[in-house]
Amino acid sequence: MYGKARSGDGPVRPLRSKGDEPSGPAGPRLRLSGRTILKIVAGVLVVLLVGAVGLFFWINSRITGIEGVLDDYQGRIADTPGTNWLLVGSDSRKGLSAAERKKLATGKAVGQRTDSMMLLHIPDTGDKPTLVSLPRDSAVTIPGKGRDKLNAAYNGGPQLLVRTVESVTGVHVDHYMEIGFAGFVNIVDAIGGVEINVRAAVDDPKAGLKLKKGTQVLNGAQALGYVRTRKGGALPDFERTKRQRQFLGAVVKKAASPGVLINPFTSIPLAMSATDAVAVDSGTGAFDMLSLGLAMGDSPVTTVVPFGGNETVPSGGTAVKWDRAKALALFDALKTDKPVPQSIIDSN
Repeated sequence: MYGKARSGDGPVRPLRSKGDEPSGPAGPRLRLSGRTILKIVAGVLVVLLVGAVGLFFWINSRITGIEGVLDDYQGRIADTPGTNWLLVGSDSRKGLSAAERKKLATGKAVGQRTDSMMLLHIPDTGDKPTLVSLPRDSAVTIPGKGRDKLNAAYNGGPQLLVRTVESVTGVHVDHYMEIGFAGFVNIVDAIGGVEINVRAAVDDPKAGLKLKKGTQVLNGAQALGYVRTRKGGALPDFERTKRQRQFLGAVVKKAASPGVLINPFTSIPLAMSATDAVAVDSGTGAFDMLSLGLAMGDSPVTTVVPFGGNETVPSGGTAVKWDRAKALALFDALKTDKPVPQSIIDSN
């Protein structure tokens, strides 16, 4: 407010209310020019870029490559459009202690076999990727071995498995990746578990699994049991492939979420777990794996090779017999970079 000073007190000066009094001596104000702000922003971007490049080379140096997996062989199918990944989950217990094997109910089997196989097709056309489950008990012709279950091809090594898949599908495999039990568990735990809608309650002591029905977050041990169990459904192996595709998509979606990627306390452990867990063909690098992650996070079309009936194989037992006409339609679509017929997707 303003008033008058008393007579004799000097010139009249405005009177301020108490709230208007300055709290202390005025200090210098920091004023940034537009050029200075640009320099700061540029500096931050440079630091982030250097960090990203350094992280890329660090991840790339940690990737385990398998030599010779995709080597050419006589009569190999020529390159087909799009990019095709053969994704293999093995039942290798490598890296698990006796206590961990008991806890995870993995059994004591030595060596390794395929526990799941999927073919991921990333089209050049911009359409959604397609993820196809290849039942491991499928009856196929293994080059040099004759008729047997697809799983038997893996016993001859990844190279024979790739050759078998190419020969029975007509699709050229561009990249190969496999993961064992221990790696699977570590990746899931590194991202803090993954949310899954369990469609029916599961109680399977052999897989060390007991789950209620409904949406819930599974940890690494529960996740491993979930994709391994053969409980539930009229066709247990068929339901199993569905769960594997469902879970793989959920894991990649969670791993690619901003909450995981921008948090160093989750992104760095994830990078370490992922590079320790997977083995790829020697020609696959970090950029290829990034492309794989983006494709899986793009909600790919999922299906399984159409089948009907069984076939007795010379090695003993019965194997899953593919529906030849529908299987050809499926693989013809993939190798010509066209969408899979909706009738095949609906039937699965």
